[in-house]
Amino acid sequence: MIPLSDSHKTYAIPFITIILVIVNVLVFLFEMTTLDLDAFIMQYAFTPALFSFSDPSTWAPVITSAFLHGGITHILFNMLFLWVFGDNVEESLGIIGYLVFYLGATISAVFLQYFIDPLSTIPMLGASGAISGILGYYLMVFPHHRINTLVIFGGGIFRQELPAQIFLVYWAITQFFSGFGSLVTPEEGGGTAWFAHIGGLLFGIIVGFLLKNKKTETTSYEVVDRFPGY
Repeated sequence: MIPLSDSHKTYAIPFITIILVIVNVLVFLFEMTTLDLDAFIMQYAFTPALFSFSDPSTWAPVITSAFLHGGITHILFNMLFLWVFGDNVEESLGIIGYLVFYLGATISAVFLQYFIDPLSTIPMLGASGAISGILGYYLMVFPHHRINTLVIFGGGIFRQELPAQIFLVYWAITQFFSGFGSLVTPEEGGGTAWFAHIGGLLFGIIVGFLLKNKKTETTSYEVVDRFPGY
């Protein structure tokens, strides 16, 4: 299933989401035109076997890896998901909160994959972990929004408007099945860091759950305060 748009338009221009898309595209263009792609990837992608908590010089790829991509399809799908879901999350969290959240989802994604396979020599790259965090938050906070979706089924392609919770739960299930399936049959992993997706997703779900409950409690107190004598 491919998301095309969502039903809820934001009131403000999603500046940070736009900037993130532009930066990702510019870095990808630079990546594709660099003279030594392998050296570029090794320097800026995150390779678990090369990381050490005690060596600060190995920390930068935790962040820089999120702006690299493995090909045109990789970046196109990542930027599409970021564009469809990012604006609502940005409006909900605010500019600073959204940036902190994006960073937190990136770090959570990288380190879950790292803890699953700390000796891996395969470079990790892509914004998928951060975007998975956005999807997790969206699922918690905007479950009833509707997603205009391109569905590929039974050899046909058609458009269908789906509740966000159905689209995102289906997506989340595929990540968990693929992730744990890759532990059983590593050769079936297809080079995808599934646990990075899961790490970002869980971060987004937890943050979304906590903030949604906090807002609900605040609203309840505000309603009570309107009645004198309480």
